[in-house]
Amino acid sequence: MDIEGRLQQIQQIVEEAKSMPLSSSVLVNREELIELIEAARDELPEEVKQARWVVKDREELLAKARRDGELIVERARGEHARLVSEEEVVRGAHADAERIVNEAGEQARRIKLEAEDYVDAKLAGFEAALERTAAELERSVAQVRKGRERLRGSSPPEPAGDEQGDVPGLEEEEV
Repeated sequence: MDIEGRLQQIQQIVEEAKSMPLSSSVLVNREELIELIEAARDELPEEVKQARWVVKDREELLAKARRDGELIVERARGEHARLVSEEEVVRGAHADAERIVNEAGEQARRIKLEAEDYVDAKLAGFEAALERTAAELERSVAQVRKGRERLRGSSPPEPAGDEQGDVPGLEEEEV
């Protein structure tokens, strides 16, 4: 007999069982019913027994997969946090580098302007000194010319105390 036949036998026993008065319960022979259930269990096809194991294995596998999935997600969250942190560090470093480059450029521009102002002031002082020296040189050249002309006798001697004709530090005897 197959499993279907055993289940029909169990159903027939329950249907034909004597009813309890004032209740929906019935009286059945316990031993007979247990024997039929055990026989049905023994006659279950091997695939059904394997299916029970497959279901049990599947549940264990799903539980393991859930644990593994949660572990992977947790690791991914940690890696994400690390990468975000690194990205923030890189952004901060880029901002610092840009700020440093800008400050260095501004400082270089300021130093250049200060150097140009310093050189311009020194050149202006040098120019003024050269102009004074040139003026003194022109006066000295003019005095030398006059002194030479006097020596040649082409111009009358100038009165004493005239500063235009006097060569500083030269007496008439020295000329």
